[in-house]
Amino acid sequence: MQCITSSRLGAAAALTCLQLSSPELMRKVPNAGAVASVTPQQLLRRPREPLELLCAIPDTSKQQQQQQHQQIQLHEDKPASTAEETTPGVEGRKGAAGKSWAVTIGVFLLACALIAGIGLPLALELRSSNLLEARLRVVKKILSKTPLIDGHNNFAWNLRKQRGSTRLRDFPFDVDLSKNASWGPTWQTDLIRLRQGIVGAQFWSAYVPCEAQFLDAVKLTLEQIDVVRRLVAKYAEKMRLVTSSRELEQAHKDGVIASLVGIEGGHSIGASMAVLRSFYHLGARYMTLTHKCNTPWADSAIAEDPDKDLVTLGFFSDGLTSFGKAVVRELNRLGMLVDLSHVSVRTMRDALAVSTAPVVFSHSAARALCNSSSNVPDDVLRNLTLNGGLVMVSFDSAHLSCGDKASMHDVIAHINHIRKIAGVDHVGLGAGYDGISNPPTELPDVSGYPLLLAELTRDRRWPTSDIKKLVGGNLLRVLKEVEHHASTLVDQTPAEEWIPRELIEDTSYCRYLGV
Repeated sequence: MQCITSSRLGAAAALTCLQLSSPELMRKVPNAGAVASVTPQQLLRRPREPLELLCAIPDTSKQQQQQQHQQIQLHEDKPASTAEETTPGVEGRKGAAGKSWAVTIGVFLLACALIAGIGLPLALELRSSNLLEARLRVVKKILSKTPLIDGHNNFAWNLRKQRGSTRLRDFPFDVDLSKNASWGPTWQTDLIRLRQGIVGAQFWSAYVPCEAQFLDAVKLTLEQIDVVRRLVAKYAEKMRLVTSSRELEQAHKDGVIASLVGIEGGHSIGASMAVLRSFYHLGARYMTLTHKCNTPWADSAIAEDPDKDLVTLGFFSDGLTSFGKAVVRELNRLGMLVDLSHVSVRTMRDALAVSTAPVVFSHSAARALCNSSSNVPDDVLRNLTLNGGLVMVSFDSAHLSCGDKASMHDVIAHINHIRKIAGVDHVGLGAGYDGISNPPTELPDVSGYPLLLAELTRDRRWPTSDIKKLVGGNLLRVLKEVEHHASTLVDQTPAEEWIPRELIEDTSYCRYLGV
């Protein structure tokens, strides 16, 4: 935008008007960032539009402006003696011209003030969709270079829960399920919306309920891993199972969604190191030490609940037992991420003390903003800086606002808090879709990531380099560090610890006791 005048005062006015159109002002104008009724996906497909002028200017040709400038310059440079020789008529004409310029400048400044006070907010409101479009183009460019890696998605369990089976043969994962009357709006993940969300890599959770502990948890977990593998195989042109950072980066370059497996809950291994290793060989690349129940070797966040005796299944370890610490060391040896979402604070601290590789929280938030036992306190965030790990922020309203409703700005508040305490190298995204019933209003499903990131681009604290870290750069770094650390332990033999029988004697009704 330009505002052109033909005097030095006019130039100053033009500069003022230019400043009024700065991004800083646009952010301050009410509703300047409104999304209106246009979706991020529609905006990403719209062609660029030229920016409209927000400040009208007098229609004066360049030649006229130069002549007027020369006249003013000649007037300024003329000696004082010449002024004394000037006739009264000439002086009168000069005085009239000066008054005319003063009136012109005054009217112009008044017009700019009116535009700034009234017209500019209206213009910005009308152009808000174009401003969002520009930010979404920036986001799209960022995500073309750095994969957006989400740390947690519960589609596999949602499939089993909603269908009563794990059958994929007739399941339309390649359509927008939210618009499919046969399936309903409860589904938050499908291929169409993953593409709309520009998701580059997804950790698929192999979750089974705590109630399966010491029953058929291992079998159920195997079946959930199988769901992920069959899903990827069915849509091989658009998805790819990956087990390393290098494979993840290659999948992103090839334009397919990298798919990784995460085991959600230590109860899935049945207190067996052999089962843990078997899951690793099937492609699992993280294990959450607990879910919402204690295991015989680790305490979950529920241990901090006043009614913990009702839900801990009789186990209480005050953090990690010696067997639990051995599990952490075996995860390090394998090159498998230690995930501390859902664990108690004492378990967090024990794991950070034992682990010699970076750890993650696959779907948690900041406890300072929402006092949920599933969230991470500030002292642990500070220790995470030393460990090199990261917190992938959950989109669950229960973790964001400690209630049933949350907004995109709650997500941003948690991201910014974790950044403030732990640093920008230690925060990522782990929404938890298809496992959360109350996502943020503006982010109802996996298609919403670009909108969140577009909002972050408005904040000067988030340059492109930092957004790249948030969306996937930090997790890629952690994966590479964990893989490298495992490579230094290749001479170390697999863990052979057995859990003490006295810890599980009450579960012997479903265990073979011969050995």
